[in-house]
Amino acid sequence: MASGSDVMERPAAPAGTPPAAPAWRWLVPLLLLVGWVLSVAWRMWLSRHIVLPIAHTDEDSYLNTARALAGGPGGFSSENDLLRRVGYPMLISPAFLGDRDFGDSYRLVQLINAMVNSTLLPLAYLLGRRLLRLRRSYALLAAVVAATLPATVFYAGVAMIDTVMAPLVVAWLLAVHRWIERPGPLAAATVGLFVGAFHLLHSRGLVIVGIHAGLVLLLLIRRRITPAGVLAALAPVLALALVNEAGIRLLGDKVYLLGSTPGGSVVDAVASAQGVVRVGAAVTTQLWYLVVITFGMAGVAWAAAVRELWRPRHGDATRWTMGVALAASIGVASGASVILAGITGKPLDAIYARYVQMLAPFWMLVGLGVLLTVGRRVVLRRTAVAVGLLIAGGAVVAVRLAYVASRGHSLRYGGFGAPDLVALTGGWEEMRPVVGSLIGIAGCLLLVAAVQVPRLRLPILGALVVVNLVTMQVIDQRLVRPTVASTAPTPRVADVGVRPGERVWASTGVHYIQRFNLSHQVTWTDVRWFREQPPAAAQVVFARWAPGQPDDWDGARYGFVRLGGNERQHWAAWRRA
Repeated sequence: MASGSDVMERPAAPAGTPPAAPAWRWLVPLLLLVGWVLSVAWRMWLSRHIVLPIAHTDEDSYLNTARALAGGPGGFSSENDLLRRVGYPMLISPAFLGDRDFGDSYRLVQLINAMVNSTLLPLAYLLGRRLLRLRRSYALLAAVVAATLPATVFYAGVAMIDTVMAPLVVAWLLAVHRWIERPGPLAAATVGLFVGAFHLLHSRGLVIVGIHAGLVLLLLIRRRITPAGVLAALAPVLALALVNEAGIRLLGDKVYLLGSTPGGSVVDAVASAQGVVRVGAAVTTQLWYLVVITFGMAGVAWAAAVRELWRPRHGDATRWTMGVALAASIGVASGASVILAGITGKPLDAIYARYVQMLAPFWMLVGLGVLLTVGRRVVLRRTAVAVGLLIAGGAVVAVRLAYVASRGHSLRYGGFGAPDLVALTGGWEEMRPVVGSLIGIAGCLLLVAAVQVPRLRLPILGALVVVNLVTMQVIDQRLVRPTVASTAPTPRVADVGVRPGERVWASTGVHYIQRFNLSHQVTWTDVRWFREQPPAAAQVVFARWAPGQPDDWDGARYGFVRLGGNERQHWAAWRRA
């Protein structure tokens, strides 16, 4: 190691250095291709038990919109007018082309997810080589570590936008680095294209668009780009924003929105000192989460990135890229916390890590790059920062939970809020901040100790991969399978005699998860809802079946005959006599 050097890069090879051995020229692309195929296969294997959505209502919204874009019936969406996006439904809409059973379409969605999500592997390798200047062996294995992080892999098995976001973050920051290093219209347009993709995919893209606009302005003020470069950087963003609007107009009223548009409630949530403290605690929790699940590497990376901003040693491209990445991390965590604080009628979350999880692979890679390329003293200083963040963050989370409990309330803690944190800490029933901090500290110190011995560097990276694989297996066994078993309605809609072409409605008396998953199996029409008396147009209805209970639905009063259902799951299918 080069003692005394500071951040992420190994110095560029001097002029006249012989080119890489010819074997590497074909071996690395071959390894990346094989790795991508294996990555896709692993993700599909992990999702083998998920035959119907388990992450409601987001999955339902995306799937209904994708089906409508493919020319099929629409349905509801939990989105609102202001934050509505159609990028992900566009991506998965081919799965709904043709006359397919929903289970087949859902499996195709998972395949699309796995293929896109797995592009993180080659992108992470490129980041390791170009930005972090790691040797090929380190870059390859570090890329496998990033590509197997549960924070990213988990979402490949469900119809969620998050499956795309982590690869997009790495691609975007790679493009930013290239643009600063070699300014030009093509590089500017590439960055703009990725930023536009963020906007097309999800509302958190508004944060990325804001950062992009600020970056363009700064580069223009400092005369690093020309007006033509500004146009090249902004035009793709505008074009993809128009694509989003065109997609919404194409859908028309086939997809109806149930979400409420953020308004005064968001302002009210942060308009007081208590509101600011609440949002600050939520932001701290999300950032602490990133440090825990990367075993301290995010903290190491942040320390190195701030040092690079304050006293750059590795060129403007690295400095600007790290600044953009830091702004994105703080901006996304803050924006998500503010928006969620303003949602009324919903219990507050102890942690909602979904929005920041897309940043985990990038910071994991940067943190590993620091350990592998800098001197021992610098590593120890960066490690001290990471440990401090873990201690302070864990303390803030613990105090927050204790304070809320002392007021007679509790923060909601669901498995999908941070499944990897749940699995690592064993916090299946409650959040365990002290355990999380201890795990993060232990993992960080172990990594730091191991990389001091050169022959242990590759084995410790391999051990990280194993930890990721085991964590995903635990999530599958303890979270995914029980959720599938408790939410999949049995028997199937086709097995109780519901026939294609029949007009189907569902009662709001059926639990919403069962209602949604029953409705997905009706691929030929949009299943609308009713309360007590079904509309005259309904030929088949799904209603609550709870004998002896006041809310048991008796279809005979309305001229229906029960086809079948599941008394234990409290639903039945009825056909009009």
